[in-house]
Amino acid sequence: MFAKSALPVAAGLLVSMAAIAQEKSSELDPVTITATINPVASSKTGRNLFVLKGEDIAKLPVHSLDEVLRYIPGFEVQARGPMGAQSDLVLRGGTFQQVLVVIDGLRINDPNTGHFNSYIPVVPAEIERIEVLKGASSAIYGSDAVGGVVHIITKTFAYTGVPSKSFSGGVTGGAYGLLNANASGYYSNEKLAVSAGAQTNNADGQAQRGIDGYFHLHTVSAAASYKLNNQWKIAYRSSFDSRKFAAQNFYTSFASDTAAEKVTTWWQQLALSYHKNNNHFTWQTGYKHVNDHYGYNPSSIANNSKSKLLQSLAVYEHSFNNDLSLVTGAQFQQKGISSNDRGNHTVYQAAGFASLNAALNKHFTVSPGVRLDWDEASGYELVPQLNASYKQGSFQVRGSAGKTIRNADFTERYNNYNKTLVTSGRIGNPDLSAERSFSYEAGADYFGKNFRVSTTLFQRRHSDLIDWSTTAYADMPRKENLSATGTYALARNISKLITSGWETDVQWIYTMNNQRSFTANAGFIWLNSETNAGFASFYTNSHAKFMVNGSLRYSTPLFAISVNGLYKTREAQAAANIKGQITTEYFVASVKADVFVIKNKLSVYAEADNVFNRSYADLLGAQMPGRWLMGGIRFTY
Repeated sequence: MFAKSALPVAAGLLVSMAAIAQEKSSELDPVTITATINPVASSKTGRNLFVLKGEDIAKLPVHSLDEVLRYIPGFEVQARGPMGAQSDLVLRGGTFQQVLVVIDGLRINDPNTGHFNSYIPVVPAEIERIEVLKGASSAIYGSDAVGGVVHIITKTFAYTGVPSKSFSGGVTGGAYGLLNANASGYYSNEKLAVSAGAQTNNADGQAQRGIDGYFHLHTVSAAASYKLNNQWKIAYRSSFDSRKFAAQNFYTSFASDTAAEKVTTWWQQLALSYHKNNNHFTWQTGYKHVNDHYGYNPSSIANNSKSKLLQSLAVYEHSFNNDLSLVTGAQFQQKGISSNDRGNHTVYQAAGFASLNAALNKHFTVSPGVRLDWDEASGYELVPQLNASYKQGSFQVRGSAGKTIRNADFTERYNNYNKTLVTSGRIGNPDLSAERSFSYEAGADYFGKNFRVSTTLFQRRHSDLIDWSTTAYADMPRKENLSATGTYALARNISKLITSGWETDVQWIYTMNNQRSFTANAGFIWLNSETNAGFASFYTNSHAKFMVNGSLRYSTPLFAISVNGLYKTREAQAAANIKGQITTEYFVASVKADVFVIKNKLSVYAEADNVFNRSYADLLGAQMPGRWLMGGIRFTY
C-alpha cells in the first residue's frame, strides 16, 4: 500500500527538482571533523562519510542509538536484543571490535569487550550530529579504527555562542509491556550552553526458551559549555547508563544458557579549547567506569567485572592559509579490569600523531598522516595513511590507503582464566599478537542539488587477526582449569585474512515551499572474506555477504510517514540443541506514522517494528523479536 502511494509522490519530486532549496547542497557535502580532526568539507577528505543530523533521529522508527546506526547506509549492526539491549557494530566486514566509537573526540570503546561499544552514554536528543567514517582510520585514532569510526558530536560541546533553547520529550507504550519515555532540554546564550536529558526503554519482552526477553535500559546525561573569553572555552559532560536485560545465548549456543546481564556505565569528559587566528588547541580528558554482572543461569556463579578507561588527548591545529593546515596530537590511555572471571590487569598506551590537509589547487586535495603508537602489551607500531580527492564540478574521485592496528581486549586475553574449573566455553589467550592490516580504497561521488551518490571499492589485508575458534582440549595452550571432556573456543591469531568489497550510498533530500519534504538514504554493500587459517572462526564468518539498508520519510504539515528497511545475505549457521539458526537471508522493516496535533510542537504516532513478523537472528541463538506494535506522543518546544 505504501509503495503504491509513494510512486506519484516520487514522480512529482523529480519534476520539481528546480525548486529544491540551495542549502540542501551543504547537507549532502557537510563539514566534518572526523576524517581530519580540523573542520573540512567531506568532499575534501578523500573518504566516504555519512552524516546524520541529530534532529532527524526522533523522526525515525528507532528507540536507541544502535537502532539508528542499523539503517545508516552500509552500516551493519548485529543485534542481540531490541531497543539498545546489546548490538555489535560492523563496518566493511570487520569484527565487532574493529569499529571505534567516539564522543566529542574521545573514544568510548570498552577495554573489557567490544560487545559494550554500542552502549553510548548520551541521550539522543543531545546529539548535534553523527558522523560515520568508513574505512581505515588508525593513523589518527589508533587501535580499533579498522572498519571505521562512529563519532557522536553533542550540541553542548559543538556550541559556538549562538543563543538557542529547546525542550522535548515523549512517551511510548505497546505490546509485551513496553513503556519508553524520554525528556531533554537545551539552553544557550552568548557565553553558556547547558543540556540535560534522560531516556528509559522497558518491556517484559517476547517469550524465549524458559524466560522472556525483558529489558530495562536507562540513560541520564548532562553537559555544560562556557566561553571564558573570546579565545578559551571549557566543556564538561557527565553520564550514567544502566542496562539490565535477558541475555539468553548472547555468547553461547548451549541449551542451559538462560542468562541475564546488567551493565552500568559512568562517563565523565572534560574539554578545554583555545582558538585564536590560525591556531586551535584542545585538551581533553575522560574517564569511563563499567560494572558488568553476568549470570549464565540461576545455578551458576555470576561473572562480575569492573573495567576502567582513563584517557587524555591533546590536539594542536595550525592553519597556514585556506589551503594548508597541520594537525598534531598526543594521546594517553590507562586500561584496567578487576574481575572474578578474568583477573586483575592494567595496560598503558600512548601515541603521537600528525596529519596534513593540503589543497594543491581548487580541485585536488591530499591528506597524509602518520601515528606512532605504543601499547604496553603489543609494543610500538608506526601507522601511516594517505587520502586524496579530486573534484571537478559535481563529480569527485577519491582514494585512500593506510595501515590499521587493533590490540586485544581483556576478554580475548583472559576470558575464563580466573575460574577454578571451566567445563566448556570461550578461553582467552594472553599471548595474542596485535592485529595489523593494510587497507586500500578508491571511490567516486556525484553531488547533485538534491541527491548524492557515492560508490567505493575497497580491500583490507589482515595479518594476525583475532577471532574465536573451536579448539580441542589437547591443543589448548593452557589446561590448568579445563576439563578433558569440555568443548572450547580459543582466542587465536589468524595468519591472513583478505576482505574485499564494494559499497554504494545514496542520499536524496527534497523540500518544496517548506510544506512538504522527502528524504531517502540507501546503502548497498557486497563483501567477500578469504582466509588461509585452516580452521573455522566465528566473527570473521558472521558479517553480511550482501546488504541493502536505508530509510525514507515523507512529511507534510499534517502528517509524516517514516520507513526503515534492511535486507542481508550471509552464511547459514545452525545449533540443533537450541533450535537456533542463522538463515542465509532475511528482510525486516519498521514503519512509523505521525499526526501533527500542533504544528512543530505536538504529535501522536503509531509504529510497527518488524512489520512483516520475520523470524530472524543476527548472531546464533540470539533470537530477535517478531512484530511489535506500539504508539506514543511526542512534544517539542
